[in-house]
This record gives sequence, structure tokens and C-alpha cells, in this order.
Amino acid sequence: MMIKNLKPVPYHCSYFHIMYTKEKDIMYTANSKNEAIETYKQIAPAKKEAPTSTPAPIPKHTPAELSEFDYTGKKLVALTFDDGPNLDTTPLVLDILEEHGVVATFFLIGKDINEETKPVMERQLQLGCEIANHSFSHSYMDRMTAEEIKEEIEKTSNIIKEMVGITPKFFRPPYIVTSPTMFEVIDLPFINGINCMDWDASVSSEDRAKGILDNVKDGDIVLLHDFSGNINTVKALDTIIQGLLDDGYTLVTLSKLFELKGIDPNVKNKLWINTNL
Repeated sequence: MMIKNLKPVPYHCSYFHIMYTKEKDIMYTANSKNEAIETYKQIAPAKKEAPTSTPAPIPKHTPAELSEFDYTGKKLVALTFDDGPNLDTTPLVLDILEEHGVVATFFLIGKDINEETKPVMERQLQLGCEIANHSFSHSYMDRMTAEEIKEEIEKTSNIIKEMVGITPKFFRPPYIVTSPTMFEVIDLPFINGINCMDWDASVSSEDRAKGILDNVKDGDIVLLHDFSGNINTVKALDTIIQGLLDDGYTLVTLSKLFELKGIDPNVKNKLWINTNL
């Protein structure tokens, strides 16, 4: 029941209000506004209290927790992205991965990891993706001393651990340049991959997609870039993912790829492009 109207009636200076109920509408009169309000309080039904119980929190799950997938006989490929995290390109890549329900591995540059990019990293992990090490400064590490190389790796792994609580299991050398000292000092598997020159702005999105889909094979690691402004790779990604799925591939993280292929990636002096030894 509610007050529909409450106003003076000039002819005899009384007040009225109309009560709307499910059964009927009733008009009551009173000699003053206060009297009308008091009358309403007396005849109005008691207000029902809203439930106070707190709804149970909705559990968060990664794709891997939602269902167990049968990989038997599946062709496998690992998408990887270099040079993030950032606030423009990386989120767009994650949007497309989420839309297709697939995962990837992201090789992060340590100097770009901070409180602003932390939510991007958290989202990567929430989607079931993997985070790996791409050095701290993205410099030519073959020109560095052993101590400098060690610092590049440790600073990046430490800040990743600090931000999201995981320790990277893989390393991709900047510019895919290596040296005997790097192999000696860095205690992580070195990862390369098949590429489509997607760091070159002159390569169209169509050519990027074609470069991957025409050359990919079972067990491959695909090397792409999510550096800031690399919009042609974002444009190509939907075509790449859909093409792989249509061709019978299952997309997995690097860790899952090596696990399912039954291969230990910790091989000294090796730069992995494919899980074939």
C-alpha cells in the first residue's frame, strides 16, 4: 500500500490521500496534512524486512579446473607472446584468447612489470595462461657479463614472483640472441618458436596469419608479440586461433606442451622451436 497523492483541497481546507491496494483503491480525508500522514501510518501494512542473508561467494576457476580434457591423439601447439605486459595490446590479446577459450604463454619484460600492469598479469593467470621470463631490460644479453646476465634473469623472476606469486619456468632471449655464457648462467629452458615476422609493422595481419597457419605442425611453439601498439597481430590472432582449431589443433601452455609430449625441456645449450628433440 502506498500514498498516491497528498494535497490540500482548497474548498474546505482538508487533505486527502488515496491508498492503492491489491483489492481496491480507498480515499481517506483528514483535516490537516499531519493528520493524513498519521492516518496512513496507522492503516498501512507493516513493511516487510528484506532478507539479510549474505549470498554465497561465486567461486573462481581457471579453465583447467572447470573440466578435464582428453588430449589423446590431439595435435598440440603452444601460442606464446613476447614483450608485455602493457595496458593496450596485452588486454586485447587476452580478450581474444578468452573468447575462444584457449590459453597461451606470455614472456614478460621485467621493467614493464609494476602495479599498473599487475592486473593484466593476474588476468593472464586467471585465464589459465602461463607467465615466463623475457629478461629485465630486453637488451642484447650476449654482450653482457655473467653477473649482468644473472641479474637480468633474477630481477625479472623476482618481480613476477612478487606481483603474482609464481616463478617462471622458461626463458626467451631478447632478439633470440644467445651466447655460451648465457647458456651457462641461465638455469631455465631457452624457448624460440616459429614466427611470422610480426614485429615488423609492414607485415599485414593477413600475412601474419598465413605465415603461421601455412607452416605450423604438431608440437610447435608459435612466437608472437604483444608489445604496445602491435595491432596487426591483434587483428591476425582471431584468424590464427580459429585456423588452428579448425585444423584439429589443441592450444596449450608451454608447460603442458612439454608434459603431454613427455619431454623434459631442461636440455643444456638447446633453443626450443618444437618439442621434437
